[in-house]
Formats: sequence, structure tokens, C-alpha cells
Amino acid sequence: MSEENSTTQYWFNTKTGQVETSGEKSSWTHLMGPYPTREEAAQALDTASRRTEDWETEDEEWRRG
Repeated sequence: MSEENSTTQYWFNTKTGQVETSGEKSSWTHLMGPYPTREEAAQALDTASRRTEDWETEDEEWRRG
């Protein structure tokens, strides 16, 4: 059976830079997630950065009317 299945969730640990699963999760203070795949968790910081940029752009456009 594959490690990635519908019940496995993944988190990105911002302190260690490692991807963790439900069974090996660290303190929530350093985790981003859950994500459905290991690959998505590994890209957590890039995803967050892109979303922040998108929200800032949308806010700026909204303020201009």
C-alpha cells in the first residue's frame, strides 16, 4: 500500500524544514498544514508566499476601487 493514501495528512515543520505525518507530528507552533500530499507540504512556504502576494494585490486593487 502506498504511503500517501486518503487518510494520511502531512505538515511542514517551519523550524526543521521537514515534512511530518500524523504519527510523527511536532508541536503545532511550528507546523503548517495539513496537506494531502508530502509534495504539497514540502512547498508550504512557497504556497503561503504566493497567497500573501495575491491577497496584497487584491487588497490594493480593492482600495483603489
